[in-house]
Amino acid sequence: MQYMKSNLLRGYANRILSIDLGTGAMEVNDLDPKVRDYFIGGRALGLYLLYKRLTPETKPYSPGNPLIFSPGPLAGIPQFPGTSKCMAVSLSPHTGIPGLSNFGGHFGAHIKYAGFDVIEITGKSGKDIFILVDGIKNSVDILDAPHIDHVFALEKYVTEKFTGAGYDKKTIAYVTTGKGAANTTYGCINSHYYDPTKETDGVKGMFRTKQAGRTGLGSVMIDKRIRAIIVLAEFPKGENPFAAADWERAKKAGTKLSKVVREVDPKSLKMYRKGSAGLISFMNKENYSSLPIKNYQIGSDPKAELTSGKFYAENLFVHKGMDGCFPGCSLRCTKGGWFTISTGERKGEKVWVDGPEYETAAGFGSNLGIWNAEAIMEANWHCDDFGIDTITVSVIIAFLMECFQRGYLTEEDTGGLELTWGDEKGMLSFIHQIANGETEFAREAGKGLPSLVTWVSDRYVRRTGRANPRDELAKFAMHTKGLPFSLYRTHRSLSMQASYAAASDIGAHHAAAWLIKVDLLGAFPTLGDRARALVTYPRVRLGNDNLGLCKLPWVDVFNPESEKVKDKDKYINPASQEMYAEFYNGMLGTNLTWEKIYEQTDRDINLQRVMNAMVFGKGTGTHDWVPDRAIGPIDDDLYNVEKDFHDGEVGKIMGISAEEVQKMETGKKRGILMGYRKDQLRKLIQAYYAERGWNSIGVPKVETLKQVGLWDYLNKETKTKIIELNG
Repeated sequence: MQYMKSNLLRGYANRILSIDLGTGAMEVNDLDPKVRDYFIGGRALGLYLLYKRLTPETKPYSPGNPLIFSPGPLAGIPQFPGTSKCMAVSLSPHTGIPGLSNFGGHFGAHIKYAGFDVIEITGKSGKDIFILVDGIKNSVDILDAPHIDHVFALEKYVTEKFTGAGYDKKTIAYVTTGKGAANTTYGCINSHYYDPTKETDGVKGMFRTKQAGRTGLGSVMIDKRIRAIIVLAEFPKGENPFAAADWERAKKAGTKLSKVVREVDPKSLKMYRKGSAGLISFMNKENYSSLPIKNYQIGSDPKAELTSGKFYAENLFVHKGMDGCFPGCSLRCTKGGWFTISTGERKGEKVWVDGPEYETAAGFGSNLGIWNAEAIMEANWHCDDFGIDTITVSVIIAFLMECFQRGYLTEEDTGGLELTWGDEKGMLSFIHQIANGETEFAREAGKGLPSLVTWVSDRYVRRTGRANPRDELAKFAMHTKGLPFSLYRTHRSLSMQASYAAASDIGAHHAAAWLIKVDLLGAFPTLGDRARALVTYPRVRLGNDNLGLCKLPWVDVFNPESEKVKDKDKYINPASQEMYAEFYNGMLGTNLTWEKIYEQTDRDINLQRVMNAMVFGKGTGTHDWVPDRAIGPIDDDLYNVEKDFHDGEVGKIMGISAEEVQKMETGKKRGILMGYRKDQLRKLIQAYYAERGWNSIGVPKVETLKQVGLWDYLNKETKTKIIELNG
């Protein structure tokens, strides 16, 4: 199909590319200005288009379930730091509710450069295919694809195919997934982009990857038989290449933020050397105890320094080159390095791995009791190569290791495989088994934690004849709404417990409300402060997803000027937020405060909650909870690991002296502590609902939906259901 490319206007292409793989039909439609201005772009626009496509009969693997890629109006503009982001959106096969995942690289930018704000794909192909969007020749094609199961072999094929056809590597961006996505419900999507600064075999330039990891959207992609989506495009040129309303204003905002990043990061988190793995040392501090160790059982271990950002920076990361996942980003946090593979088909080869990020480093490191940084890098590489989410698979393995620890699993149940804490070889072997679907045990692990809890429980009953242990397993099966926890132990952060439980509607992920660090620093002294933070922080974090912006230059680079801002939450970094507002206003021709800009995110937050309520119905609020392990110690031994801290908490709760606390039985103290913490979490969730304008079961009130303007975008069936759930 040939198409006429429209010029960018204020960051928008104002076009949607729709592809139906079932019929082969392709359409380029104008983006309705009313819809564009209301939903803005990125996550919000993707969610709305998903909502429009879904029917009550649509399942994650239905042909009608769309796979949507949506960058946002500020994506792909190198004059401002961190404009690399794109959103992948679909109904999740892992959770059964809307799934979203943001990812970096050049893919989102290339979508815009090729002339589109969104690519939406429906239907299923009868054979393996590539989708080619050629923004240089203004054409869209569906091509036959080779059956290549491994992502990095596919990367080599795609790169050689299009460079061989005469395309410059800088014009090529693409997404892929691998065989692991077909054998699990938690496939990831790899975003490949060309980095001209890194060296391989003495030659400058190599393709690197970022991932849309959460909610299993790679599994949707491979179910549609899509092996890769390639977008060919050139960077816009000219004096005002994105047709900004006030280009000088937008550029000045970028210059200011870049200066803050360059001056502050080397003196604080040092992400330019450590990447996000630098967070390990902070979470591991004994007074925070928030680094998950052995399936979130404890929160601090001196061995964590062996897998810290400092260790990676000094021993494994390659610092030569820019390490930005998009031009113009001065944070340069996309770290990586070389290592030699010890398992699989490419055993003995030296390969490049992008990462690990904090989540992966903690997931395959401390949370499995593994303190070998190279083993973590290998797990990272294999997951990317297979196309599976590192967070999900590592948390599943941690759960299974604890099942072995507590006697709920034996080798008899698993076909001879035993998973024990610190077992690097067992961990790597099981990743291969899961990705290949080799055994019944591995195939069950590929379905996700809720299903796995049932399988382990049934095997235990069959083997022992004892009572079903499902309720006990649920206490340490670390997921919410089916999505495994990202890697934060939340015992000492009530705000983060509520974030995982209620503020993150895709399940237990930190993208919506990453409050743990500022909570540990004492930002929210009261329950009301926490409830308001569960509204204000997601507005910003998810608002960035709508715009196509990376959160790290805002959240991880604290602007010293924010200390001077009065009558505002300094932890939300208001001085830098002003720069984001300048960029937004300069591009879009508005004159809004940063607070007003991000208040617009309430529209899609409410839409996502409405879509969840259509699935969960009157049980919506029951899904807003976390396992006991996320709240505190589930047995007396774990209470005693942090006895002094826990005793201090019990003393405050009871209003009694330390001596009186010490005389109490451990079980009684633990019961008091857990009862209190659960009560506080219930109160916070209800306070959060009230702040949001939702009812007591977590469903948006009709007046709230009308107030934010969303009611007019809902269909009759949805309106009827929401009225019923508010009755």
